[in-house]
Amino acid sequence: MGKIIAIANQKGGVGKTTTAINLASSLAVLEKRTLVIDADPQANTTSGLNFNPDSQDKRTLYQVLIGERKIEETILETDLACLHIIPSHIDLVGAEVEMLALESGRETLLKQAVAGIRDNYDYIIIDCAPSLGLITVNALTAADSVIIPVQPEYFSLEGLGKLLKTIKIVQTRLNTALNIEGFLFTMYDGRLRLHNQVVDDVKKHFPGMAFETVITRNVRLSEAPSYGKPAILYDASSSGAGNYLALAQEIIKKN
Repeated sequence: MGKIIAIANQKGGVGKTTTAINLASSLAVLEKRTLVIDADPQANTTSGLNFNPDSQDKRTLYQVLIGERKIEETILETDLACLHIIPSHIDLVGAEVEMLALESGRETLLKQAVAGIRDNYDYIIIDCAPSLGLITVNALTAADSVIIPVQPEYFSLEGLGKLLKTIKIVQTRLNTALNIEGFLFTMYDGRLRLHNQVVDDVKKHFPGMAFETVITRNVRLSEAPSYGKPAILYDASSSGAGNYLALAQEIIKKN
């Protein structure tokens, strides 16, 4: 049975999509059958893996959540043999409105959809939107664990309490098996005293919950999505590609 990992943080710009693309790609390079689900209406994971969200002929997560298509019909192959994707589309914004109209089961739609395909994969990575809305709640309800990307700056820490509270609610009411896979420090620059101080503070307040792997600030990671490639295909020798490969190995070892 595949492990489902959501990547969530309601703050934007902390590296959720970069992590989804590059962690999933690194797991695939390590010959783990991997599916990445783009649950963000901005569809950046979709375009970052060289798919045009507007040309998927209504084969996106939106159609799955509103019951128009079976999830198997929306899975697409990527440039990596072991990596598949379920694309997103801006229409996903409207899915929350339609889901709110349901009398029951609206928090478990994604969990029910994924249940039939999880045995086909070793890992399923869900890229969540920068919000704590119903689709993110669906992702957390479907997931076995959650990775929380954290940019080592104090503004990034301000929303952690709210996110952890949401995770606690999901654990209590919807998914008792949900665990925190770990805090992942992104865009880290070891030369900056602030970055080192924030990392130390998080490790102090949440002992044993941070990944050993740290994602350093890297230009190649920023450039790769414009070419529709993960860093490991764009520049395998870059520090960003190496960081995410190390993260994938850490997760595999841990699990």
